[in-house]
Amino acid sequence: MLINQDFSPDRTKYIGGSDIGAILGLSRFRSPLEVWMEKTGKEARQLDSLPLRFGSFAEEFVASEYARATGFELLHDESIHIHPEHSYMCAHVDRFVLEGGSTPSRILECKTANPFTLFTSSEWGEVGSDEVPMSYLCQCIWYMAITNIDRVDLAVLFGNSDFRIYEITRDQELERMVIQKATTFWQEHVLKDIPPPAISESDCHALFGKGDPGKSIEAKTGTLELTNRLQLLNSEIEVREEEISSIKQNIMNQMQEAETLTHQGKVLATWKAPKPSFRLDSKRLELDHPEITSNYKVQVQNSRRLVIKSFNS
Repeated sequence: MLINQDFSPDRTKYIGGSDIGAILGLSRFRSPLEVWMEKTGKEARQLDSLPLRFGSFAEEFVASEYARATGFELLHDESIHIHPEHSYMCAHVDRFVLEGGSTPSRILECKTANPFTLFTSSEWGEVGSDEVPMSYLCQCIWYMAITNIDRVDLAVLFGNSDFRIYEITRDQELERMVIQKATTFWQEHVLKDIPPPAISESDCHALFGKGDPGKSIEAKTGTLELTNRLQLLNSEIEVREEEISSIKQNIMNQMQEAETLTHQGKVLATWKAPKPSFRLDSKRLELDHPEITSNYKVQVQNSRRLVIKSFNS
């Protein structure tokens, strides 16, 4: 089933390929709760960030490099595809691949990646394999399930010098598992407006942003041990921070007025002031023009802060 390309789909009505990895807890960038908040209209996803704009800009280049490398013709169809049995499943495919005919034989998904991140070497396998980041693999599985096409070529540009093509073939068993998980998420959380479990501190802040001053609960078994462990870890951090500060002081005392520290002709450290920046002197403005500042004051609700108290049993 297709939705006309002139129609801009409401993201709250569908699960898209960029959502499924997060729903399964496989994304470094979004949690299941964040997807749930978007789908239930509690928080709109920012769709105009620099990485998103660059990815959209680079898509055409990656697609052209794929066509150059394979000799295949590409079809840029901006229609929105819906699964024939699951109306919540949505796909917006980058390109369809035509191998000598008018019927698409595979899907092309275009990506860019930073070659200097810590995750790059472990998440991407040999060229031509299906060893790609799990969130991208789930996206490919999602698209194959919706379009009934049995292969996705994932073309990725690392930096500006390393172009690779990975090959993902359809796995019906894995596909059924992904659809089952997505169905559970949609029916049990989105439609029933019940949040999925929090998996990060930011999730906890999003779910429980407002506290009840009159409410107190008894700690569960084992929570005392956790709070003691947390205090121990915090004390270890304080020790490390003191050691770091001591090392910095040693280096600063050696450098004194010098802005550069070298070792055998190579720069070991620099100690420079950044370029001047400007800020609004709000206190002075309030003293000189109180009638102006009063019109622009807004109340800011601070986030809840977790404080662990010492407890001797």
